[in-house]
Amino acid sequence: MAQGWMKTGENRYRESFGRYYEDFQVGDVYEHRPGRTILEADNTWFTLLTMNKHPLHFDAEYAKFSEFGRPLVNSALTVSIVAGMSVSDVSQKAIANLGWTDIKMPAPVFNGDTLYAESRVLDKRESNSRPTQGIVTVETLANKQDGTVVMSFVRRILVPKRGHGVDDKMLAAEQARKAGRA
Repeated sequence: MAQGWMKTGENRYRESFGRYYEDFQVGDVYEHRPGRTILEADNTWFTLLTMNKHPLHFDAEYAKFSEFGRPLVNSALTVSIVAGMSVSDVSQKAIANLGWTDIKMPAPVFNGDTLYAESRVLDKRESNSRPTQGIVTVETLANKQDGTVVMSFVRRILVPKRGHGVDDKMLAAEQARKAGRA
């Protein structure tokens, strides 16, 4: 997050997350913290919620006979957690995700593993059709507690320029409303 707060009035500040288009610099790396330990309950609930019935995610006896010897964390859960870890730095102000590519999972994730993630800015350009917005491309990597890389993906997002985000519009509306009462 570039600033962490925005002034909303005399001696008043509001917590603010995310980055405007201008805050992204190609080559910058954002370390996403805190880490996240995946619990068995997380994996079970996500597996049930998404109707993924593969027993390798929730049947310990079945998983004993696999090459892993124990249940694997649902890979879609891993993607979701890692993407979520990146939101406050990368996409909290985003207008839209434009695409995800090159999702790779080079190593398994198990219940009890703690994930850490970071994103590198690969590219940014102004939008051709939306003058108040830009397109940013990041690669996100995740590793677990022992340093093993367990996931990577590339994501393109549409981001507002400073002064054109939803937060900016909300603040302007609040200030106009307050001015109308004064």
